[in-house]
Amino acid sequence: MTAVQSVEADRRPNLFHFTRLQRPMVDRADGIYLWDKSGRRYIDGSSGAVNVNVGHGNRNVIDAMKRQLDRVSFAYIFQFENEQAVELARGLAERLPNGLDRIYFVSGGSEAIEACLKLARQWAVATGQDKRWKIIGRMPSYHGVTIGTLAVTGDDILTKTFDASGRPMPLVPAPFVHRDHDNLSMEQRGIRYANMLEEKILEEGSESVLAFVMEPIGGAATAALVPPDSYFPRIREICDRYGILLIHDEVMTGIGRTGKFLGGDHWSCRPDIVALSKGLSSGYAPLGALAATQRIVGPVLEMGGFLHGHTYGGNPVACAAGVAVLGEVDRLGLVENSAAMGELLRGELEALTRRFPFIADVRGKGLFMGAELYADPLAKTPLPQALNANLRLIDLAFERGLIIYSRRVRGGPVSDNFMVCPPLIVTRDQIGEIVSVLGDTLEALAAELDLPVEG
Repeated sequence: MTAVQSVEADRRPNLFHFTRLQRPMVDRADGIYLWDKSGRRYIDGSSGAVNVNVGHGNRNVIDAMKRQLDRVSFAYIFQFENEQAVELARGLAERLPNGLDRIYFVSGGSEAIEACLKLARQWAVATGQDKRWKIIGRMPSYHGVTIGTLAVTGDDILTKTFDASGRPMPLVPAPFVHRDHDNLSMEQRGIRYANMLEEKILEEGSESVLAFVMEPIGGAATAALVPPDSYFPRIREICDRYGILLIHDEVMTGIGRTGKFLGGDHWSCRPDIVALSKGLSSGYAPLGALAATQRIVGPVLEMGGFLHGHTYGGNPVACAAGVAVLGEVDRLGLVENSAAMGELLRGELEALTRRFPFIADVRGKGLFMGAELYADPLAKTPLPQALNANLRLIDLAFERGLIIYSRRVRGGPVSDNFMVCPPLIVTRDQIGEIVSVLGDTLEALAAELDLPVEG
């Protein structure tokens, strides 16, 4: 290739103009595997972006979408109802707890959270609580990349550039109880972190606080952080005391990912509004949803309707994918498989911590597992930032044909963690395959960064 041709090739319009990543061209995918154009196989140990819950190439989902395409590919939700959207809403309502049977469809996770925030505010106005507008989030956390969702996200790297364009909201510490050095039990720590919400409410003025948004099990920003059991009832009690809505971000943790249909179901935790996406369509089409109770939606409808809408909300092809995905979750017993394979994966990851002392704090539920890399696991001292250990871990794994997930967040560009979240169809043998390649990857990382390894 000549220099001129090289320059021209670099100018071709594609997504690489907006990212520094250079990755191979994907060719096909099936089950938990993908292949690039050279024929090389990769294990999808991250389920894409933790969304391909039923695996790649599921014929029942693909055929359901094809059937819908043969009937109608698009019908604007403000002009027509469509059977797939109605059926998907019904299927979700049957599976969701606590009267969360008012469903609103969008195209993805950021849209779902944005819709939750707007619904909460309109509910406040419709019920004569106009002074309530503050939505408290956690630091660190991730809720999306729109201006509204960034306002409640705890990640300085993502948010600071856009603070001038939005209205940053108050944040409370995420419950990183495993990093604390005190004489409290885990249950006492859970209550202490929950009490930080009440302190923030009083600091901000309870009459101005509208809602608290949280991931029941932390996502990318906290690598599957699981609070102590005591955290959840205390959070609910505080929200009820001050008349504040509790919003659960189940974008990553929903649809069976954690061994329950929702992450919050592990604690029978009662949210007022829930955001869903990712596993809802398992990556077969852009799809997300908001679920709320009649108590929230009723006053909004009486006021004239939800002041919100998207062109592709309730798209019949996307909803057909969602209906088929729910069917596959049931048919294949994927919630149960997530719980069983998740316990196996946890045990294997904990075994790796004994082999590689720089790994600690294995956490998560179901097939939503994470861990951290430390310079000193006992002191919880991060590795030197300049090592870029988590990014190097991802690259080394990718070179060995394993895809895992990571974002480097402790509220900023520190902390090295990784997540292992394979599709919910994963088998016992495939868990072994994932862990074997991960072990080889950690060996390479340790050699490269001069990290300790046990014999």
